[in-house]
Amino acid sequence: MEPIRIGILGYGNLGRGVELACAANEDMQLMAVFTRRNPESLTLLTPGAAVVAAAELEQWTDKVDVLVLAGGSATDLPQQTPEAVRLFNVVDSFDTHANIPQHFAAVDAAAKETGHIGVISVGWDPGMFSVARLYANAILSGGADYTFWGRGVSQGHSDAIRRIPGVADARQYTVPVPAALEAVRAGKNPQLTTREKHTRECYVVAEEDADTDAIREAIVTMPNYFADYDTTVTFISQEELNRDHAGIPHGGSVIRTGTTGQNGENTHVIEYSLKLDSNPEFTGSVLVAVARAAKRLADAGETGCRTIFDIAPALLAPQTPDYLRAHML
Repeated sequence: MEPIRIGILGYGNLGRGVELACAANEDMQLMAVFTRRNPESLTLLTPGAAVVAAAELEQWTDKVDVLVLAGGSATDLPQQTPEAVRLFNVVDSFDTHANIPQHFAAVDAAAKETGHIGVISVGWDPGMFSVARLYANAILSGGADYTFWGRGVSQGHSDAIRRIPGVADARQYTVPVPAALEAVRAGKNPQLTTREKHTRECYVVAEEDADTDAIREAIVTMPNYFADYDTTVTFISQEELNRDHAGIPHGGSVIRTGTTGQNGENTHVIEYSLKLDSNPEFTGSVLVAVARAAKRLADAGETGCRTIFDIAPALLAPQTPDYLRAHML
């Protein structure tokens, strides 16, 4: 069987994670990385893969089966995904939860116009955590949902900070409030506000002569990212950031509590958790698995936008249905 030909748009941390995931899957072949930078400035890990200017995407429509978009959700993906799905089957990791319906509609319309498949909001949240929430809700129809992220680096939130004028670099950590997490795991079903569940820690390198007060204000008031949280902003040097915040760990838990029985006498807690040494490498691995499903959907003649909810688990796996039934069921 011919390998699935993968293209990657963007070659930051996530793009490199996708590249590594392609190399780990025998049914994948990385064809090209498309970049807005000077292609000559990039050196890939994959022998034989091309580095191509993003402006030349249209010339590769017959050489790539699925294009994986590795840009940020703040400004890149809302524009890139609807544009790219006119040319390719695509997968993205759009993670601004509040704007997913709007993003879905834009990608769905563009994909149907040109007969492609676009799978959006793939990763671990949204993505694997979304599946955990759906399964838990279906099983415990009466209950409460809780999602805790971290402690870890959020790529999307860090990217959003770096887009602020005057910011040279940044890392943002999402941190669960310990008392809230303990109460949920104990089955107490607390009513928690967004602010009561997490705090956000931002480590920012400001450009020379930048207005740090303006940067701080732009961060703590940013809607969908920081405005609803207790957020601390600490300005540090690039050397300190490189020394103390070089890694990109993350993780968290999705928890649903509920009861069964005639009088609700039996309490149940469903928890799905992740502990990730590398957020972008794990997210890249999810994107590549979903790229496999996107290719299969496209081969079946399907078009339009999908989310992880619409992907049958067997479509993600490289193994045959017979193998899955024999070894994983």
